[in-house]
Amino acid sequence: MRDPRAAVAELTGNEATSVHRLGGTVYEVELADGDLVVAKWHSEATAVLAEAKSLDWIGEAAVPVPAVRGHNENWLVIEQIEPGSPQHAEQLGRDLAEMHRLGARKFGEPPPDGPTDAWIGLARMTNIPMDTWAEFYATQRIEPYVRQSGIDPAPFDEVARKLEDLVPVEPPARLHGDLWSGNVHWATDGRAWLIDPAAHGGHRETDLAMLQLFGCPLLDRVLGAYNEVYPLADGWQKRVALHQIWPLLVHTVLFGGGYAGQALSAARAALRA
Repeated sequence: MRDPRAAVAELTGNEATSVHRLGGTVYEVELADGDLVVAKWHSEATAVLAEAKSLDWIGEAAVPVPAVRGHNENWLVIEQIEPGSPQHAEQLGRDLAEMHRLGARKFGEPPPDGPTDAWIGLARMTNIPMDTWAEFYATQRIEPYVRQSGIDPAPFDEVARKLEDLVPVEPPARLHGDLWSGNVHWATDGRAWLIDPAAHGGHRETDLAMLQLFGCPLLDRVLGAYNEVYPLADGWQKRVALHQIWPLLVHTVLFGGGYAGQALSAARAALRA
């Protein structure tokens, strides 16, 4: 079923009166009572389930996320949040700190009732719980995407071998998992809502490194407030490139182009840190 009006009516129990395409297979739908929702279609049931459970899981923290209004094998319907301009950067930093501190039982753990075979954007992503971050990052976040991209594996193999020495040991954090600036949605009240998560248990520096990868408004204020609530381990700035390897490899798989060079540069920078 590719009709967003029918899908929204079925999942919410309310008549859908109008539909506006936001891009791709994402639609804004107005209901008969005047409420607005966002309907997202995906061909893979695991992608819908992964996002729905991710929203529920990170929504247990202080950070605001759109409420899930309903989902089935192909459709996810969520609350619509009116866009605004960035203002409360410090609140975002504090919210992220509290979300991370809620934690996960293991690295690679999916949200409760979420699928092991999940997605980050349009790329497949595996979540298999592991005891150490080094093993998780090497086997689930570096190696699969290096293989898919056809990129020179040598620098990434070296990074994988040295991961235990490159990052201080911390307990698993509850990650958004795809925290680039486009997934930080600033609402009309100036507060940041998190959208499109690919949540799992991981290292909290990965979320923050991804936030820095493509730029985020008021980033210095976000990170400053975060560090006040949940101080980062010494040298975290030098490890940003290491944590950016994964999203850059994902982009290499999806889009190719210059992302392969950026991923290689990040791997070399991680080894120099």
